[in-house]
Amino acid sequence: MLEPKVLATVIKKHRKAAGLSQLQLAEMAGVGKTVVFDLEKGKETIQLATLRKILVVLNIKVQLTSPFMDQIVTDENS
Repeated sequence: MLEPKVLATVIKKHRKAAGLSQLQLAEMAGVGKTVVFDLEKGKETIQLATLRKILVVLNIKVQLTSPFMDQIVTDENS
């Protein structure tokens, strides 16, 4: 399970490596600055759509794993 503090650290490191301030990241993702600030502090309540916007800007990929993944992929391709 991805802990909020781990996600916060990953986002902060990617943002800094990209040379972006929290405000710049927020503007590029189309979210409020407080969203980025809260995320980097490990806040656990954030809308998935908002998180996805930030991850896209930072080019961070998230991989889902599940014992049912093969079945899900097969069902979607049918």
